[in-house]
Amino acid sequence: MEEDGLVPARMINEYCYCPRLCYIEWVEGEFKDSADTVEGRFQHRRVDRASGSAPEREEEGKQHTTSMLLSSTKLGIVGRIDLVEFEGGRAVPIDYKKGRAPDVPEGAYEPERVQVCALALILRDNGLECDRAIIYFVGSKKRVEIKISEELVQRTKEAIVGVRSLQMMSSPPLPLLDSPKCRGCSLVSICLPDETNLLRGEDEEVRRMNPARDDFMPVYVLTEGAVVAKREGRLEVRKEGQKIADVPLHDVSQVALHGSASITTPALSELMQRGIPVQYFSHGGWFIGQTTGTFNKNVFLRIRQFEAAADKEESLVLARSFVQGKVKNCRTLLRRNDKEVEDALLSQLGNLAKLTGTARSLGELLGIEGAAAQLYFSRLGSLLKGADAPSFEDRNRRPPRDPVNAVLSYLYGILTKEWFVTLLAVGFDPYRGFYHQPRHGKPALALDMMEEFRPLVADSVAITLFNNEELSLNDFVITKQGTNLAPEGKRTVVRGFERRMNTEIAHPLFGYSISYRRIFEVQARLLARKLMGEIPEYPPFCTR
Repeated sequence: MEEDGLVPARMINEYCYCPRLCYIEWVEGEFKDSADTVEGRFQHRRVDRASGSAPEREEEGKQHTTSMLLSSTKLGIVGRIDLVEFEGGRAVPIDYKKGRAPDVPEGAYEPERVQVCALALILRDNGLECDRAIIYFVGSKKRVEIKISEELVQRTKEAIVGVRSLQMMSSPPLPLLDSPKCRGCSLVSICLPDETNLLRGEDEEVRRMNPARDDFMPVYVLTEGAVVAKREGRLEVRKEGQKIADVPLHDVSQVALHGSASITTPALSELMQRGIPVQYFSHGGWFIGQTTGTFNKNVFLRIRQFEAAADKEESLVLARSFVQGKVKNCRTLLRRNDKEVEDALLSQLGNLAKLTGTARSLGELLGIEGAAAQLYFSRLGSLLKGADAPSFEDRNRRPPRDPVNAVLSYLYGILTKEWFVTLLAVGFDPYRGFYHQPRHGKPALALDMMEEFRPLVADSVAITLFNNEELSLNDFVITKQGTNLAPEGKRTVVRGFERRMNTEIAHPLFGYSISYRRIFEVQARLLARKLMGEIPEYPPFCTR
């Protein structure tokens, strides 16, 4: 119905509540469940089962029809009515709401009244008499009658026009200022109202993001030859017919298959329907690609992404931010943890961070990044304090020649995957970047966004694993050709990475504490806000 240009009645409700919410959910096609939305679906479970079409006019007595889908081409709206009460040719739409009836003179707030009015107008346009509607509040088990007055009809028609006008906008309406509506909104982590207003210079107080961390967790399958299958609402990992592990599907955020691990078609289909991505890695931990369900519908963001990527100056501005964030975080890591680092080296890194802001080309920026990396890696070995910690002289790869480089390469692969998943969820194309240039199979934007997090996440995890003696030489396969992690070593690195991703830290700009996984999403959405013109610049994440 929506493809035919009809406005859903529920979106009229959302528009009256918050036009920005309506735009994000309807035009951009983004949605995120909260406890309220899950409970709302549960409360609707009975009326969501359709019981048939409308009875004929001449039927006598009162009848009910549940989950009735009707549209009005005259008004250009469509709605699924939870329950319709019929008596002769007269109909009363009944809409279920999970909460309690509010203590207001009208009996319900305007968004709910406008929504049921839209449903009443749909019934009228389908030849039925309808002069009232009912909202049933499950929380208080109360029926509230809404009279379909001319005033309410006029407000509903204005709202329909308002929803349609959103389709003409290239970016969402600005967020509400310090509104209590934002606190309980399921899309607050997508909208980022306080964060956007702060960066626009319009609001100084940023309320804590809830939840601070993601309760859903990735599943890593590292056992060679293991098969992931679906069993009665759970994912099972088996090898040679023996169950290795299982996990409830509702707890899974993503599935990462390493080496020869595989997945059955029913399990893959179930994950795609649930919007859970499946990633594939090589034996050495290099991120290969991903299988996912319906792609994010926010085509406007991808249009802006490609326009910006084709603009050399706009790409350079963003690339400066990515590299500056990386260099600053490298300097901070050394300043905090290297007690013997010379002030001169820290000064050099500080100067290079400043130079990123005046780089005149991507080539010049690449040179600045290379100089900073050489200084940084020259001191990284001094951070390894464990009694049996291996030595580290310089960064090398393909293949890595020592245990530290093997761990860094493996972690960079996992970090690339994490950013790939985040960017897809937000609506970006991970393959079109601004700093890293397009190349077949290269997730350039994921590599862009992970730059500022290489020292904070990947390098920090590697240092911690060695210093805490969680890794030893027994966790590596060392040959003349190079060094790779053994299976148990990979599991140890993955555990360390997930521990870091779930660590809550204070956001340097917004003040509240959230996990690194949540920070990734916030940074991706801030990049989207910059591209859509809502904030003046992209703020890199620079730890204090």
